[in-house]
Amino acid sequence: MLFVTVDQWPARLLGIAGHPTVETPTLDQIARTGTRFTNAYAECPICIPARRSMMTGTSPRGHGDRVFQPALPMPEGMPTLARTFRDAGYQTAAIGKLHVYPQRDRIGFEEVLLAEEGRGHLGGMDDYELFLTDKGQPGQQFMHGMSNNEYSWRTWHLPEELHVTNWITFAAARTIKRRDPTRPGFWHVSYTHPHPPIVPLASYFERYRARDVDAPLMADWARDPAALPYAVRVAHNYWEQLPPAQLADMRRAVYALCTHIDHQLRILIGTLREEGLLDDTIILICGDHGDMLGDNGLYAKRLMYEASAGVPMLLSGAAGDGRVGTGVTDGRLVGLQDIMPTLLDLCGLPIPESCEGLSMVGEQRREIFYGESLEGAKATRMVHDGRYKLIWYPAGNHFQLFDLDEDLQEMRDLAGDPGHAGIRARLGEALAARLYGEDEAWLQDGKLVGMTEPELVMAPNRGLSGQRGLHYPPIPPTDPAKAVGSG
Repeated sequence: MLFVTVDQWPARLLGIAGHPTVETPTLDQIARTGTRFTNAYAECPICIPARRSMMTGTSPRGHGDRVFQPALPMPEGMPTLARTFRDAGYQTAAIGKLHVYPQRDRIGFEEVLLAEEGRGHLGGMDDYELFLTDKGQPGQQFMHGMSNNEYSWRTWHLPEELHVTNWITFAAARTIKRRDPTRPGFWHVSYTHPHPPIVPLASYFERYRARDVDAPLMADWARDPAALPYAVRVAHNYWEQLPPAQLADMRRAVYALCTHIDHQLRILIGTLREEGLLDDTIILICGDHGDMLGDNGLYAKRLMYEASAGVPMLLSGAAGDGRVGTGVTDGRLVGLQDIMPTLLDLCGLPIPESCEGLSMVGEQRREIFYGESLEGAKATRMVHDGRYKLIWYPAGNHFQLFDLDEDLQEMRDLAGDPGHAGIRARLGEALAARLYGEDEAWLQDGKLVGMTEPELVMAPNRGLSGQRGLHYPPIPPTDPAKAVGSG
């Protein structure tokens, strides 16, 4: 089992998905050997909640985080993906980003090699930073000066072989080669990019420098920032609006990070092939959430638009396994909670009762996908029926409705269209039925009424969105419950 995750990679950022610029030949070929799920979403498009869904097979309601709680452990007693495979006799290893607390909690993995993007303040040693020290570069990971949560960019400042993408690949390939030959293997390889800091290798940026790059989307409903829902205005005002030339170069830099990962995946495939394992290996590749990348003047995640909530989801089965198929696109509604039951199902292992997700190779289909992000005035809730997506912003009781069959780029908001009033009402009822906890205060007689929209006040960004500094000597611990940057 090779389970690969990428961080902050929009679903549409694949050549096989029709993207006009990005090069992803390896991912495209993996899609051709299996199934690409075209309606795959993060239940909560924020790093930690998304990864908790992957690792527990549950929704945010099940695992308890729809915000970003860096000091929240995994739910006590809940089976994890890694622990379930380990208990079934698999050797389990994770390489790269886990985003759990405590930071060295193995959550069921027998071996963990961490690259946690400089979170030493949470305690525990980071294996990638140890590697840099061994290579004579102690504390140098962030001396490029780019923030983990902003959209300035520059090329990588250290030798190419020291880039975190190269290290994760090397460490994962070596872990595969060091396997116990008497046991099946479960390898989780978690790349930290294209999440900022945006620091591509110069060689990969060069391949995009002379190309025309796709322009960011700008829908009519987004042209007046003051008219946006409160939660969207918060996101719009958080990041500086890049002028066109800088925005185009930023997108080139992100595409360079993506192509670099794509090419490194070839080394993992080659290692499996040379070790005689490839035909007997199930491969699942997904993202934790996407990134707006300047569309409609918005950046990063947390929103329920396609660029933020949609994730790549590619599944390639063992050779000859007809349950997965070859060269298939599957439009069923799937989420990160479906990863655990899918992998267990494909290996013939029992699925724990705690799992809320559905096997993506099973016969069951969900009629409604529910998404949620943040709480209070910044909250966003979403339901999707396979064609129509209704987004609800409780602050101001604001709705948006999109017909994704006809308008995948979400350029036309149909929430106020009388011809779609019945669809809006039906999806509104479905959304109301899924609210829980403090959200129930936004209901009156079963109807969505939301809350009064507060005045928007933006705090000064004194910390440059969680900018890292010199990491040698090691940075001191701080309150682990305090979120750094924008999550």
